[in-house]
Amino acid sequence: MSKKLAVIFPGVGYHTDKPLLYYSKKLAKNKDYEIIDIKYDLPEAGTVIKADAEKRQQAFDTAFEQVTEQLKDIVFTDYEKVVLIGKSIGTALAARYNMTYELEADQIIFTPIETTFAFVNPCEGFVFHGDADPLCDTDMCTQLSDELSLTYVVIPGANHSLETGDVAVDIANLQKVMEMVDKLL
Repeated sequence: MSKKLAVIFPGVGYHTDKPLLYYSKKLAKNKDYEIIDIKYDLPEAGTVIKADAEKRQQAFDTAFEQVTEQLKDIVFTDYEKVVLIGKSIGTALAARYNMTYELEADQIIFTPIETTFAFVNPCEGFVFHGDADPLCDTDMCTQLSDELSLTYVVIPGANHSLETGDVAVDIANLQKVMEMVDKLL
């Protein structure tokens, strides 16, 4: 059996018990991945961070230091396959970690923020974005995904949680997203 690792990078308010990350973890566990949940202890509330560019950058740098500390003892070369699964700020942190430490990991990018694209490199993986997401411009997201040869899915009417407000539509979308995640894993 091959040795596989999935590292889960949550968002500030979107934790690993919410649907996108919860079901991604379950799929990874079903495929015998070792799972590492990253946690952040940010100095200010998410609403304060989102409203101020300087505080956003400070929070990002603080979270990256925490990520680095949590993963310092992991020998990534011991794994045949590494997948970084991120949500929101977690997508940027995962991409930065992947680039900084030259992991060449596969990535699942749920609702990226603009900062994500400063660090993400061409890789196996998917970008999932809602066209009603106020934290990342759809045109920019699709253009940069194309430039980086990343496979992406834009979900019509979906917000930063990939939800539309219609439960039946959200469940159907979640199923399609998880089918793609399952194929990558």
